[in-house]
Amino acid sequence: MELRVVGAGLGRTGTASLKQALEALTGGPCYHMFEVFERPEAVPLWHAIVRGEPTDWDALMAGYTASVDWPAAAYWPELAAANPDAIVLLSSRATAEQWWGSMEKTIVATLTMDLPPEAEGMAEHRAMVLDMLEQRFTPDWRDPQRAMAAYERHNARVRSEVAPERLVDWRPGDGWEPICTALDVAVPPEPFPHNNTSEEFQASIETRAAGSAAS
Repeated sequence: MELRVVGAGLGRTGTASLKQALEALTGGPCYHMFEVFERPEAVPLWHAIVRGEPTDWDALMAGYTASVDWPAAAYWPELAAANPDAIVLLSSRATAEQWWGSMEKTIVATLTMDLPPEAEGMAEHRAMVLDMLEQRFTPDWRDPQRAMAAYERHNARVRSEVAPERLVDWRPGDGWEPICTALDVAVPPEPFPHNNTSEEFQASIETRAAGSAAS
């Protein structure tokens, strides 16, 4: 099974909502960072990818119909090449400042918070994400201005390298229509999902940290 949608949007651009929406539209699972959290064995696989080791993208995404969010979005060119019939979905915020506001409260806060010594699983996951950000986003991801500049560069690259007929340039609020048009499917009657707010993200991380420490 090939991917029908390759997500190129960075984390904190509505990717959790897109995951739910794409699963409804494609009838299959969508790869998201949630998958890595839920499958610890995926962490060393992604860390090997970050280190530049050869990757079987078809095997990695076997069974999935779409991908969004980090870490997959960091490798959108490779996934797009491996799935030539897939649309490329660039999710973004209205402004870089809006994106950073969400990023700072969630991903940055999580990556810089203290972990209990016994939370080994989260430490391994964090090490992979840090290496991915430094190598495929920017080494200066903690700095607001440099991170926002990297965000703008990322989006500009996607828009310049993906053929217009293949690209779906989407923002939260655009809803179902642009994606449904690209996939040639009917627009569902229910409202577009709205998941993983900053508050929900923080609560989820706290729960995972507690669970990792207790295991």
